[in-house]
Amino acid sequence: MKSISCRILVLFMAVTACAEADVPSAPPVAKGKLLVSDDFERTGLGDWRAVIPTFTVTNGVLVGSQTRADHGSVGSVKAAFKDGVIEFKFRLEGSAGFNAVCDDKAFKGSHAGHICRVAVAPKQIRLADDKEGAMRNDIFEMRRDPKRKAGGDKLLAGRGVSVPVQLEQHRWYRLCIEIAGDAMRVSLDDKAIGHLKSPGLAHPTKSDFHFTVNGKDAHFDEVRIYAAETVSPGR
Repeated sequence: MKSISCRILVLFMAVTACAEADVPSAPPVAKGKLLVSDDFERTGLGDWRAVIPTFTVTNGVLVGSQTRADHGSVGSVKAAFKDGVIEFKFRLEGSAGFNAVCDDKAFKGSHAGHICRVAVAPKQIRLADDKEGAMRNDIFEMRRDPKRKAGGDKLLAGRGVSVPVQLEQHRWYRLCIEIAGDAMRVSLDDKAIGHLKSPGLAHPTKSDFHFTVNGKDAHFDEVRIYAAETVSPGR
């Protein structure tokens, strides 16, 4: 049993090392026009919309708290871009995790127009192509059907990547999401940790950005969203 556990640990470390080695060290995009800049120094939601309760602005931060049993709370803001940079601080205050999601509300080929996401949990950060992955209409329906779920799961190959982390409750972290063409890079506290290349990421319009919070509570601050341009090799 000990030797099997050691082999599993070595394999896990090798896969993790390969994943880290595959993350580009240089930013894939340069920040362009600033689309959203919010430090939540007010009492109301401002430009944000609570699509599914509950989101509030409290003590200078955006607070998401799941108050509906069938879905996490959803707070959305308009931010239209193709390639972009999304930066924010977050703190888990009891939440089991949250999603940072780009949508195209005019796109009907995926559930709720979801295009891509970064799912943050205490032990894992996952990068996902929603348009050609789990939220694509046909795959979404297959995975809801117990008889077809296995087939739907097979179609998810290459549409996401998971990065192991150790996130603490009650501590601030800084996350950066960079989208350039069909690639997405994620950095945590200024360290690049994850990279995904998948065709749905290149969808020409991301019209909205939202947080989905599971459990109680998650706090967000210093949200910045930029339209961006791809960095040329010689730049």
